[in-house]
Amino acid sequence: MITLYHRPNTRSTRFVFLLEELAAPYTLKLVTTRTRDGGGAVDPANPHPHGKVPAISDDGVLVFESSAIALYLTDRFPQNRLGPLAGEPGRGAYLSWLAYYSGVMEPAFLCKFMNVTVPRATAGWVALEEMLPVLIDRLSQGPYLLGGNFSAVDVLYGTSFALFANSPLLPKSPVIEAYVKRILERPGYARAMAKAA
Repeated sequence: MITLYHRPNTRSTRFVFLLEELAAPYTLKLVTTRTRDGGGAVDPANPHPHGKVPAISDDGVLVFESSAIALYLTDRFPQNRLGPLAGEPGRGAYLSWLAYYSGVMEPAFLCKFMNVTVPRATAGWVALEEMLPVLIDRLSQGPYLLGGNFSAVDVLYGTSFALFANSPLLPKSPVIEAYVKRILERPGYARAMAKAA
């Protein structure tokens, strides 16, 4: 059984959503973490190497970092088809969008949030203003990042866009707004919100 190390109202909440969509057996283990203002404490019960969330344990197998968790869970629970398996069509795009999430999207949002200039010569990521048109173009081609099929990448991107929906960090885009609406209207999301709080 999957144990999700969870702190409400953090990025671990999206994995309650993914686990619900996968119809996977899981338990939530509430843990404390350091907070943005410097308060809080690392929970000794949390196996994440930096005391953060999300992290999962699958009968003793530890997986942490959002993209790795999404890949692990969709490979482990393939019945609901939330990620193409090795050798299947779309696997390359799936892996690319998972890597793009942690390697490009998150750093772009973080740089914008912290008002840091992207170090163009050495960084593997780009500024938010360069990243968003790529995603908008991709989402203009189909309802989800992999085209017609909802997948775990949509859990990561959709919940991130939802987080910044009313923030000046995210420029208004009808494509992104419609995408977020599709993600948040899923029954798995409603179940997750009821359990994650």
